[in-house]
Amino acid sequence: MTGANANVDQAAQRAYWLEKLRQLADPVLGPLAERRLKLSMPIECKPGMEEDRAKYTHLEALGRLLAGIAPWLEQPGGAEEEAEEKLRIQYAALARAAIDAGTNPASPDAMNFAEGGQPIVDAAFLAQALLRAPGELWSKLTPEVQRNVADALKATRSRKPHASNWLLFSALIEAALYVMGEPDWDPMRIDYAIRQHEQWYKGDGAYGDGPEFHWDYYNSFVIQPMLIDLLETMRGQDETWDALRPVAQLRARRYAAVLERFIGPDGSFPPIGRSLPYRCGAFHSLAQSAMRGELPDELSPESVRCALTAVIRRTLDAPGTFTPDGWLTIGLAGHQPELGERYISTGSLYLCAAAFLPLGLPASHRFWSGPAAPWTSRIVWSGGDIPIDSAFS
Repeated sequence: MTGANANVDQAAQRAYWLEKLRQLADPVLGPLAERRLKLSMPIECKPGMEEDRAKYTHLEALGRLLAGIAPWLEQPGGAEEEAEEKLRIQYAALARAAIDAGTNPASPDAMNFAEGGQPIVDAAFLAQALLRAPGELWSKLTPEVQRNVADALKATRSRKPHASNWLLFSALIEAALYVMGEPDWDPMRIDYAIRQHEQWYKGDGAYGDGPEFHWDYYNSFVIQPMLIDLLETMRGQDETWDALRPVAQLRARRYAAVLERFIGPDGSFPPIGRSLPYRCGAFHSLAQSAMRGELPDELSPESVRCALTAVIRRTLDAPGTFTPDGWLTIGLAGHQPELGERYISTGSLYLCAAAFLPLGLPASHRFWSGPAAPWTSRIVWSGGDIPIDSAFS
């Protein structure tokens, strides 16, 4: 597609992403800003887990949604379109009101940051959102709300993270406290997470989830994106951390190449490992690499845009993906409750928002403005030539 028609196609893809972002955000941010989320949000989970997941699901929805849409909220005028800028301002205000509602102890929607282990996870996603949009989601909060947020994050310190990707949750919380100017931020939690993941690196761009390697998408859901954000945030604070940052970036580039080759010609991808109901969130790391301009040389931003669009369509447009009231349901391609593990509930599902990170790039960026291009599997399964893949040490 060329000329004016190509420009229409690119604009239509960005408009589609924004439409899906709003579809995800509206049921969460609207009610939460009005402090009625707990009254309106359903809790779908494994039968018998309702009471347990009710303790955590609301923070899951807030933290995971904001971690995905934060780059878009942080880019004033990023769309270079007045209508989109109005939307961005509107949703940024809703997000700040939602953070206030979730962290104010007197709010009817006050969220659990201290009971059980799960809050470490989703406090970390909230922290990641603050790191990705410090101007909109931190600096514009009132001092009272900022104090509530810091206290909420610190409340997770009483919980012990597992010896797995969970170490990055504790570390990212401390990184956010550092950025907030909290004098008691803990460098040991950060150092321990970084050093352990260096020990757990397995080769070819992949880390173990703890000492063992697992065939799942946790390198993308959590490990690669949080490690990159952690090392970037703590730049200049420790020579060892700084030395590992370019190494981690190279590994993330390789992992992005692998993820891109996982995307089939129709936008499907291998249903391997746990947490499949996070849907297109399985491409968090690829989306982050695209947003940061750190894709491997063999991938063009335009082709990655088209590949991610195909994945979003495949996972979020399937019949049954949303309830009649607009809430996500458990599943990968529609409503498939049998795919939900015991820790999965309605709020968990909003990790799919992580695929939307490139909306933080302006519409004039090559990712959005370049002509549509096929991704690797589309090329090769149509008889075309692709670069020979090779391992990374």
